[in-house]
Amino acid sequence: MADETERRSWPQIRRFEFMEWKLFWEGRLNRRDLETTFDISTPQASVDLRNYRDIAGDNIVYDSTEKGFLPSANMRPQFLRVSANRLLLQLRALLTGALQREDVWFRDVPPVDMAPEIVRHVDETLLRSILKAIRQRQALAIRYQSLSSSRWRRIAPHALAFDGYRWHARAWCCEREDFRDFVLTRIDEVGPLEPAVYEVEDDVEWSRTITLELCAHAGLDAEKRRAIELDYHMTNGCREIEVRLSMAYYFIRRMNLDLPDLPPARAQIQMRNLDAVQAAIEQSKVDMKALVEARRTVAD
Repeated sequence: MADETERRSWPQIRRFEFMEWKLFWEGRLNRRDLETTFDISTPQASVDLRNYRDIAGDNIVYDSTEKGFLPSANMRPQFLRVSANRLLLQLRALLTGALQREDVWFRDVPPVDMAPEIVRHVDETLLRSILKAIRQRQALAIRYQSLSSSRWRRIAPHALAFDGYRWHARAWCCEREDFRDFVLTRIDEVGPLEPAVYEVEDDVEWSRTITLELCAHAGLDAEKRRAIELDYHMTNGCREIEVRLSMAYYFIRRMNLDLPDLPPARAQIQMRNLDAVQAAIEQSKVDMKALVEARRTVAD
């Protein structure tokens, strides 16, 4: 199967994926679906259907009443990566305008809505400059609006990060000589690229990961804990999530895990190893400064 797949063109493999998508998620496929979605002729659609049945005939059956193809009872997709989360993300992207109607494969999009989301607009020119600085490992001057002041700073970004609400540039701060996060929407002006001397390997908080141990809040009764465990797909009462130390801070804040006085019904979850995670974050900052200082000493 692997060798045969490699010999097929990407457009044909994409159409096979589409066929399995229609069968799995909508429970029906006809020749017209292929023709309209991929702008191909009726003969080409017929060839695709025949070829697919030669490869995965156990997945598909023709129903003369429906005048179309239906999934078999034991369907095993070979070209489609089945993921409910992926499908729901596509629907969300459709609602927010990130995807256009023609980019989703539903014949009829199911009724769907979402709570209002306050979109933080990132300027395209700014993002282009940040990406260029990352590629070329250079610094750029930015006018940055913090909560207390607006001033020019020099940063050398090496990565992008999303904290659940905002996009950040993970960067070497040339002024403070350490690694920090800069919210992209707070940058209102960008200067030219400049040379920068820094080592990404010194950003310990970015490169080092830790496992967060989440559990249902101990203050909930057994039924409520069981509901929360199902919500978060916990196993044996715990959900372990590996995360960069630099992102753990934002996750803890976003999930209110650093607020022990919240009512159990509002908090819903706790982190078993909160103290250890916070200690690891602080230690990473110490280790980063030690690495930077060691490099400076060698250079001198």
